Amino acid sequence: MQSTMKAWSVTSLGEPKDVLQLVDAPTPEPGPRQVLVRVLASAANFPDVLLCRGLYQIKPELPFTPGSELCGEVVAVGSEVTRLAVGQRVLGLCALPYGGFADLALMDEHTTYPAPASLDDAQAASLFIGYQTGWFSLHRRTVLQPGETLLVHAAAGGVGSAAIQLGKAAGARVIGVVRGPEKAEYAKQLGADVVVDRRTEDFVAVVKDVTEGRGADVVYDPVGGETYQRSTKCIAFEGRILVIGFAGGEIQSAALNHALVKNYSIIGVHWGLYNAQNPAAVAACHDELTRLADVGAVRPFVSETFGMAAVPTAVQRLADGETVGRLVFQP
Repeated sequence: MQSTMKAWSVTSLGEPKDVLQLVDAPTPEPGPRQVLVRVLASAANFPDVLLCRGLYQIKPELPFTPGSELCGEVVAVGSEVTRLAVGQRVLGLCALPYGGFADLALMDEHTTYPAPASLDDAQAASLFIGYQTGWFSLHRRTVLQPGETLLVHAAAGGVGSAAIQLGKAAGARVIGVVRGPEKAEYAKQLGADVVVDRRTEDFVAVVKDVTEGRGADVVYDPVGGETYQRSTKCIAFEGRILVIGFAGGEIQSAALNHALVKNYSIIGVHWGLYNAQNPAAVAACHDELTRLADVGAVRPFVSETFGMAAVPTAVQRLADGETVGRLVFQP
């Protein structure tokens, strides 16, 4: 008789609080190049919201269990796995439809890495997507230089908070844009040199003032829409705007004539593609992030952990923009 596990299953598409159902699911079997892990922690990410809504670029067949990244203990390995062993503590991407909001999850060997000993389970679960995205954005898609000004939008979110820490580690001056005083305080704790509460301040004016009219050398934009459009008003000569995503819900159109006359670059960042196109680069990035974590230069800020029963509520709070720091599921 096949064993079962507790898992949150999406059986129809919609808001997380409406479509997540707790079920007794069959324990999955790892494929030849997969590992089965006991979930120690699984960080909630905005892609989990989009998966529930059916709006993410990856659209798994129903039903599926979300939870995009995790830290876990390997309990079984596939027949062709060579890098990982039973009992090892690992982090990385989940292999849908068997995501991290469950007792057990599947992971593909090529997107699974040793978890840094310097991080606890919740921190390690938060190191992969946001920090990899930030590192590839700031060090591969562009080359952030010491002394440059980095403008980070949604600076209290998962990818934004990682960008603050990575920007400071690279020697940049970081301006973080947030919504509300609680998020502003969080961005300061992360190390942002200047924090803008967009509810009460105009980030364009602040950037111009702080840089004496020059503007931001690099803009890190996971929001899109009007945020992107306004960022073009405070981008420096030879600046770079990194297009990370569209959490604001509106995909902007770029005015290329404006980019021409102001001499700035618009750079798209789809980190997930590197896992298939250049996994060696992802592995090298993980090694660097592990080093930075070990020396204390980066450390995911986990504001809250939650148990099995609270998964729909927590993911809905993330969807509604009500969270500060990382929310992490721990069974």
